[in-house]
Amino acid sequence: MAVLDKIATKLMPARALRRGLELAEANKPAEAFAMIAAAARAGVPEAELRIAQCYLDGDGVPPSRAEAARWLGRASDKGNAQAQALLAGLYMTGLNLQADESGNSHSDLLFEQDATGDPDFVKAHELAVKSAQGGSANGQALLAYILTVGPPSLRNLDEAYKWYLKSAEAGCAEGSLGLALLLAQRNGDPAEKARMMTELKSASESGLPTATYILAVVSEQGIGTLVDVEAAAKLYREAAEQGLPSAQFRLGTGLVEGRFGQTDEAEGVAWLRRGALGGVGEAASYLGDYFTKAQPPDFKEAATWYQRAIDAGYAAASRQLASLYLTGYGVMEDRAEAERLLRVAADGGNLDAGADLANLVMKDPDRAQEAEAVPGWFRDAAQGGDFVAAFNLGLCFAKGVGVQQDDRKAAQWVRRAAEEVAEAQYMYGRILQDGRGVPVDLREARIWFARAAAAGVPDARVALAEMLLNGDGGSPMPDMAVQLFTQAAKAGHPSAMYALGVLYDTGGPLPKDTGESRKWLTAAASHGHEMAVQMLNR
Repeated sequence: MAVLDKIATKLMPARALRRGLELAEANKPAEAFAMIAAAARAGVPEAELRIAQCYLDGDGVPPSRAEAARWLGRASDKGNAQAQALLAGLYMTGLNLQADESGNSHSDLLFEQDATGDPDFVKAHELAVKSAQGGSANGQALLAYILTVGPPSLRNLDEAYKWYLKSAEAGCAEGSLGLALLLAQRNGDPAEKARMMTELKSASESGLPTATYILAVVSEQGIGTLVDVEAAAKLYREAAEQGLPSAQFRLGTGLVEGRFGQTDEAEGVAWLRRGALGGVGEAASYLGDYFTKAQPPDFKEAATWYQRAIDAGYAAASRQLASLYLTGYGVMEDRAEAERLLRVAADGGNLDAGADLANLVMKDPDRAQEAEAVPGWFRDAAQGGDFVAAFNLGLCFAKGVGVQQDDRKAAQWVRRAAEEVAEAQYMYGRILQDGRGVPVDLREARIWFARAAAAGVPDARVALAEMLLNGDGGSPMPDMAVQLFTQAAKAGHPSAMYALGVLYDTGGPLPKDTGESRKWLTAAASHGHEMAVQMLNR
C-alpha cells in the first residue's frame, strides 16, 4: 500500500489528497500530512487549505501560524473562499507577514517567525470581502465583524447587518452570534429582540461557548426575560466546561457566593482558578480577596493571585497587593513597592488608591514637603482632560491634601470629573446637597445621584432613594425609592438594609412586616450599623 501511495503522490495529486483525508480519518496524522502536502505542492487549492489547517492545529506537524499563512496565501490566490477567510483572520490577530526581496504577491511570501503586531484591518477587510462574496459563511461573519469594530473608515453597521444575516442564514454559529449582538445594540422592537434570542440560542446550540455565556448572563440578570438562576447556572457550567475563562469566573463566583441556590466553595474556587489561569484578571483578584478573608487567612496565596491579576492587566488588584506590602502579610514588607502599586492602581482609574497614596504621604511627618506635591501628581493630567485625575485633584482640595482646603475649587474639579466618573457624580451630588462650595440645589443633586446610581454606585442608590422617599428635589416617588433601597441592600449596603428594616417596621410604602423588618435590621447590624443594633435591642 505504501508503494501505491508513493505512485499516487507523484502522478495523481487529487488521489493523494483523497488518500490523505482517509488517513486523517483513520487517526494517522503524520502519514495524512505527508500525502496532503504532496497534493498541496502540486497546487491543489483544497490541499493547500488543509495543510494550512494542519499547521494551525499542530495536526501531524509542529504548529506554525507563519507556515499556515503561506499555504493560505497560495489557496487564496486561487480563489478559495475559506482560505481567504482564514488568512483574513490571521491578519486580524496581528501576524506580521514580511515580504521577500523579489516583491512577489503574498502567496509567495516567506515567513521567518510567528511575529505578531497590530491587527491589519485593511488587508483583513480586502480578503474578507473576497471570501464573503465567494460564499463563505465564515468569511461573511468576519467581514461583518470588521465592519462593526474596525477603524471608522471601514465601519458600516448596515452592511454588517446584511453580512451577519447571510452568514447566520447559512448556519454559521459566528454569524448568529454577531447578528444577535448587533440586534442587541439596536434597541429594536419586540420582533428584533425575539430574533436576537433565537440567534443566541442557535449559536449556543452550535457549540459556541461565548453565545452560551451571554445566554447565561441574560438568564441570571433577567435581561429582556425573567430571572432564572437555575438556567443561568446550567449555561455557565456548559460554557465553562467548553473552556471559556469568563464563564469559569462567573460559575466560580456563583458557587462561592451561593447565587445559584447552594454554596460549594471548593468547586467554586476550582473554577475560579481555571478562569484566572485562563487570563481573567478579575478572577485572580477575586481569589486574592477570597484567601485574604479565609479563616485563617492565607496571605501568601492571596499575594500570588493578586500578582497574577496585575499581570493580566487588572490594575485594581494593585491596591490589594499594596496593602499586603504595607503590612508585610504574605510578602516581605516593602513600603516603596506598596507606593508603586498604589500609583499603578490610581493611574488605572482606582480612585481609592489615589486617596490611599495621598494619605500615606500625609501621615508621614518626615514627608511634609512631599505632601505638598500630591496635588501636582494630578493637576497636569486633570488640566489635560483626565477625568480620574480631576476627581483626585478635587479630593485634594476637599480634604486639604497638599493645598489649603478650598470647597469651591473642590466643587469645580469634581464637577469636571463628573462628566465621566461615576464616583465623582455621586460626590458632586453630595456637594450640591450640602452646599459645600456651591449653593444648595436639591433638584440638581437628585439628577447627579440618579446618574451615579444608574452607573452602579451603591451609595448613590441609597442617597437617591432617600431623596425620592422624602420628595427632596422633586416629587416623592416611594415605590422607586423602595426599589433602589432593595437593590443596594442586596448588594450589601448596610444603610439600605437599615432603611428597609425601618420601612417594614413602620409601614408606609411597604406593608408592615415584623419578620422582614427584623431580617433586614439583623443584616444591617451584622455589618456594624449602630442604629440597626439599637432598634433590635428596643
